[in-house]
Amino acid sequence: MGVLSGLEPQAVFGFFESLCAIPRGSHHTGAVSVYLETFARQRGLRCRRDELNNVIVWKDAAPGYEDAPVVMLQGHMDMLIEKERECPRNTDQEGLDIFVEGDEIGAHGTTLGADDGIGVAMMLAVLDDDRVLHGPLECVFTADEEVGMQGVRGLNVSDLKAKFMINLDSLEERVFTVSCAGSTRVVSTLPMGRVPFEGTVCALMVDGFIGGHSGEDIHRGRANANRLMGRALMEIMAKTDLRLLTVSGGAKDNTIPRDAAALIAVKDLDAAKAAAAELAEALENEYRATEKKIRVRLFPTRSSFTPMDEDSTRRAATFLFCAPNGVQMMSAEVPGLVQTSLNFAQVYTEDDKMVCRFMVRSSVNSQAAEIAHRVMALTRAMGGEAHIPSAYSAWQYRPDSRLREVMTDAFRTVYGAEPRIAALHASLECGILSGKMPDLDCISFGPDVVNVHTPRERLKIASTWRTWALLRETLRRLK
Repeated sequence: MGVLSGLEPQAVFGFFESLCAIPRGSHHTGAVSVYLETFARQRGLRCRRDELNNVIVWKDAAPGYEDAPVVMLQGHMDMLIEKERECPRNTDQEGLDIFVEGDEIGAHGTTLGADDGIGVAMMLAVLDDDRVLHGPLECVFTADEEVGMQGVRGLNVSDLKAKFMINLDSLEERVFTVSCAGSTRVVSTLPMGRVPFEGTVCALMVDGFIGGHSGEDIHRGRANANRLMGRALMEIMAKTDLRLLTVSGGAKDNTIPRDAAALIAVKDLDAAKAAAAELAEALENEYRATEKKIRVRLFPTRSSFTPMDEDSTRRAATFLFCAPNGVQMMSAEVPGLVQTSLNFAQVYTEDDKMVCRFMVRSSVNSQAAEIAHRVMALTRAMGGEAHIPSAYSAWQYRPDSRLREVMTDAFRTVYGAEPRIAALHASLECGILSGKMPDLDCISFGPDVVNVHTPRERLKIASTWRTWALLRETLRRLK
C-alpha cells in the first residue's frame, strides 16, 4: 500500500503519490512527460507532447454537456528541488520520500513538489473519472515553469479552443487569484583578477535561514543569505585586510537564498573571528522575529585557489553589500499587495568573474523595467556587464468575468461563504497563456501549501479535499 492510501480524495492522492515517485525537477521533465502521455494513450484520450515536454490532453464532454464551452485545466509538471544540506537523495534519479503527519503531507529532506504536483494530480483525476460532469476539456501540462516558465512560453496554442481557463497552481485555499505579477530576470557579471596574497585561508558560512518563495514570501522579512554574505565581508574588511577566493549562494532564481559560503584569506584571523561573532549577534537580534537558526561561522581551511586582487575583492564585496533586494514598493490600490520586489537569488564565482542573478517581480511593467535597469546600472558602475535573459508581462485583472461569477457561486455551495479575490505577487502561467489567447477568461486556485520552495513544504490534506470538491462543482456549473 502507498503512503497516501486511505486519504480522501483517493483518486487525487493516488495520482499525487505516483507523481512523487517520478524525478521531475525542472530541466528533468522527460520521465514525467512520458508518464502523462502514457496515461492519456492508455485511456484513449487525444494527446500531444511537444519538444519542450509540454503535454496536452483532450477529453470529450460528459453526456448532456456537448454544447458547453471548452474549458482548459492547466498546471505545471516540474517541481523546484531544494534539499537539506545533509540529505543524500539524488533527486535527478530518485523520487521523493513522502510522509503523512496529521493533516499534512511532506517529504523527508526535500521540497514536496505540491507546487504544482497536486494541481496535476487533480487534472489527472478529472480525466480518469467519467463520473465528473464537464464540458469539452483541454488539459495543459506544462514543463519547466519553475525556471522561467520555459514550457508555456514555447507552447503552441493553435489547436486550443478554450474560452475558460482554470489554473491549479495557487497555494492558498479559499482564494481566487485573478491577476499576477510579471517577472524579469537580470544576470550581472563582474570581472575578477587574481594575485597571490599572504594570509590565513578561511571558510565563511552564512546559513540557517528559512528561505522561501521569492514572490509569496518576499514581504515576510526573511533574511537573504547573499545580501548578508556581502555584509559579512564588509564587516570583516573593516577589521582586517581580506581577499576573496570564491563565493556562492542561492540555488534558484525564484527562491530566497537560505545559505551562502565564501573562501577568504585574512591577515588577522582573530580580528576576522571577532567581526564574524559580532555580526552573528547583531543578526540574531535584527531577525529575531523571522529567523530562528541564523549563523555566521568562520574557520581556517585549505584551498588551492589564488585569491582575488584587492580591487576585485572590494568590488565584489561592495556589489554583494549594495545590491537591491526585497520589497521595493507596496501597492497603493490593493491593501497588503507587494507591487514590486527584487530577489537577489544567486551568486557564484568562476576563475575570472563573479556572476549574480536577480529576479524582479512587479504588477507594473514599467516599474519592473526600472528596477532591472537599476541593477544593471550598479553592475556597470562596478566595472561589470549585465543582461536580461527573460521577461514576461503581468496578468491584468479582468473586470467582467463569467468564470469568476460561476466559480463564486460554486464556492458558496461548497463552503457556505464568499471567496477572497486576490492579486498575486508571483508569476503564473495565466499571464502568458492569456497573452497568447486574448479572449481567455482565467482564474487560479488551489489547496493550502505552506513553506513552498523549502524542505519544510507541506500540503494540507483536508484543504485538498475541499478544493477538489470546488473544482468538480465548478466544472458541473460551466454548462
